[in-house]
Amino acid sequence: MDWTNHSRRAFLWRSAGLAAPLLLFRRPLWAAEVRAELDVRNHGAKGDGRTIDTRAIQTAIDAAGQSGGTVSFPPGEYLSGTLHLRSHITLRLDTGATLIASKDDADFDPVERLGYDSFSDPETSDFRFALLQGHNLANLSIFGPGQIDGNRTRREGPKPIALKLCRNVRIHDLTIANAPNYNISLLGCDGVNIQGVTIRNGYSDGIDPDCCQNVRISNCLIESQDDAIVLKTSFALGIRRATQNVQVTNCHLTTIHNALKLGTESTGHFKNIVFRNCTIAGRSHAWKGDLSSGVSLGTVDGGSLEGVLVSDIRMANVRAPIFVRLGKRGRAQDVPMAGTLTNISISNVVAVGAMTASSITGVPGHPVSEIRLRNVRVTARGGARAEVAGQIVPELEKSYPDAYMFKDLPAYGLYCRHVRGLTLDDIELNTDQPDARPAVVLDDVRHARMRTLQAMPPAEGQPLVWLRSVQDYQLRGLRARPGTKAVLRLSGVRTARVGLVGNDFSQADKVAMIDASVPATALRMEGNVMPGHPTRREGPKTS
Repeated sequence: MDWTNHSRRAFLWRSAGLAAPLLLFRRPLWAAEVRAELDVRNHGAKGDGRTIDTRAIQTAIDAAGQSGGTVSFPPGEYLSGTLHLRSHITLRLDTGATLIASKDDADFDPVERLGYDSFSDPETSDFRFALLQGHNLANLSIFGPGQIDGNRTRREGPKPIALKLCRNVRIHDLTIANAPNYNISLLGCDGVNIQGVTIRNGYSDGIDPDCCQNVRISNCLIESQDDAIVLKTSFALGIRRATQNVQVTNCHLTTIHNALKLGTESTGHFKNIVFRNCTIAGRSHAWKGDLSSGVSLGTVDGGSLEGVLVSDIRMANVRAPIFVRLGKRGRAQDVPMAGTLTNISISNVVAVGAMTASSITGVPGHPVSEIRLRNVRVTARGGARAEVAGQIVPELEKSYPDAYMFKDLPAYGLYCRHVRGLTLDDIELNTDQPDARPAVVLDDVRHARMRTLQAMPPAEGQPLVWLRSVQDYQLRGLRARPGTKAVLRLSGVRTARVGLVGNDFSQADKVAMIDASVPATALRMEGNVMPGHPTRREGPKTS
């Protein structure tokens, strides 16, 4: 069954309790109060799709701001430039109501001029050039079921919603279409609940919480030509600030680029992030080709990334299902320095139609650490020849981090480099067509545990797993499939303390290919079923 063709409801899994109580959202007291309702038509709005209604709508917003009322939009088409939101108000677009951005950029506030270098483009740093704009507000709600129309046919234009340094924000049951800029852009906000939002034909990012905390995004349907949901820690506030305590659940994301992403803006820290129960569909860029990744976790500007939980994710036709990257691009740093990336858990992931391998990489001297993958099923398209397996992968320490940065990787399933503390548990890797690369390549990895690996045997005699300069590695519970020429290849003078325990190698031609540079004591085997002996297990030995 092709699950990508089903309805939105089929994509959204039922929410389950979190593994850790990261977020507590409390309904603010002001929400329970009886407040005045102000119809924008009673303040002069025409809603005819031709008249600029900015002044009339702003009058209603200002009146609601005096006492904390609701600004309602009855059915109609309301053409407008920048609207300045107020604290303690609710903006409600009724069924049949559409707030339309004027095509004239002069109807909007000009791009914000900061008194410092943000080291980012205006899409990230500007919060003035927008349709709905809010600065330093508290207790703000924007509700559907009506919609906002960005009224553009390409990228470049005002943001539909831009909120900076706001507290207690709710955006529910709203549709946003044809946005030329970030659809929902949040900077330095605390306590945000985005629920049931639909974004269609977004020319830029879908939802971008930047330097925000206590954010909940749920039950959203996003279609974006750039990143769908991307968390950032930019320098747009002129200080380093964290994004933390963020939960994204039950969303369906269609993207040309990244679906669930941390970075690349990463001058501050990321901490306590949950991506759960989401479905992802990748699309190709019209002229750039395949760029997408399902889950992209990166920090490259000195910030730390820790405490990320990714679970119950299904995806189809993305370039790379999982992309984890620590780099040192160094925005807002005098000298580019790598931060830290640690304590990442990724589980219950199914991906089909992957175009390249997932990757987990640090840079020399700055490894990523404590990475755990469990119950991951990936089917790649395959088709690579053996020469790809031996190619050198450039470090690209200062490059923009994205899933296509390394081009073709030497593994068809998973490539890991500069890692300390790697656990792979119950991983299944397959290809649609024969591929001569190993399923897994580990390069400069220490303290790695692989358990219950199932993988399609590579073509052209290549090993199932290639270890390059790997120390303290254990493989347990593998059952080699028929056609496996070799289970392991060991390379590099630093490779040491490789253990094979309790595996079934009976269907493999040989257990290991060991390069001459590898010390003779590097490999130890115990309790395995050996090739040619379907029932006999060998005792402890070093070879």
